[in-house]
Formats: sequence, C-alpha cells, structure tokens
Amino acid sequence: MTQEEVLQMFKRSGALLEGHFRLTSGLHSDRYLQSALVLQHSKQATALGAALAARLKELGQLPDFVIAPALGGILVAHEVAREIGVRGLFAERQDGVLRLRRGFRIEPGEKAYVVEDVVTTGGSTKETMDVVTQAGGVILAAGSLIDRTGGRANLGVPRTALAVLDIPAFPPDECPLCKTGSQAIKPGSR
Repeated sequence: MTQEEVLQMFKRSGALLEGHFRLTSGLHSDRYLQSALVLQHSKQATALGAALAARLKELGQLPDFVIAPALGGILVAHEVAREIGVRGLFAERQDGVLRLRRGFRIEPGEKAYVVEDVVTTGGSTKETMDVVTQAGGVILAAGSLIDRTGGRANLGVPRTALAVLDIPAFPPDECPLCKTGSQAIKPGSR
C-alpha cells in the first residue's frame, strides 16, 4: 500500500480534518487525523494492519506480541497482530500512567512490535515501549499508520509508517492560529 493510497483512504473517510485543533499531546495544529473514522470500516482496518505488518516484518525478527497505547492504537495492534499471528495487547492510562491492565502479561524476554495510529511527538509510543521494557520485554520495532513528524521522532528502535507527513504542531503559546484569536477544538479521545 502506497502513501498516497493510505492518504486517500483517510480523505475518503473524512479522517483528515482541517481547522484548529488541540492534539492529545497538548500541541496545536491546523490538521487532525481521526483514525477511528478510517478504522471503523473493517476492510480498511484489515488492509492497513496487513500493510503495516508487512513493513514491520521487513525490519527483521518477528515478535511474540504487538502492543499499542489505548485508545487510538487498539485496532491497529489487533490488525497487525492478526496478520502476523501473535497476541495483540494494549496499554491504557490509569491515574495518568500507561499500564497493562485486564490481565495482560508480558513475560521477560518476549519480543514486541509497538504500534500506533498516528505519531505526533512519539510520546505515547515511548510510554508504551516503557511498559514493555519494565515488564522485561524487548522492543523489536515501532510502527504507525501515520507519522506526522516528517520522520523526525526518534524512538531508539527501527520504525516505519504507512504515510509520513510533515504537519507542524505548536505549543499553545506559540500557535499562529491562537494568535489570530481562533479557538482550538479537541476532537480526539481524551
């Protein structure tokens, strides 16, 4: 699947929004990628998961499981894990910290791919990587449907994305849209 095919899928689904947005990271941007609108269609979710799994497999060794941060990455982890034939886990926030819950376990030495829907700063991916390493797991690679950093986020492991975009994001006090009097909206999950 090419980057253009991925972006067309997002556009057709109404998942590439333009305006003034407050991102999950707290940063502001003029574009927002609402992956849930793409992933609600099972055939699209399966196709995106298979494409990301193929890219991750090209980076080397196969994992014992795939993990993502909740909420946006849950379907991505499930579809990538299904394509590879391994467990699909997610970490979720409890008291502001990502943790394994719901009986999920990572055994020492188990290998993981960490996946996500959209990378803005890499913060959620890094937090999920910490969940894995604190349990004794090993991170093989990271992947996302969209990387909006232009490829600049350094996660310390091999990584890939189905589409790499350079979409600026600003702290609220430096946001050019805020300076015009525009109010940011929060379309995401938290």
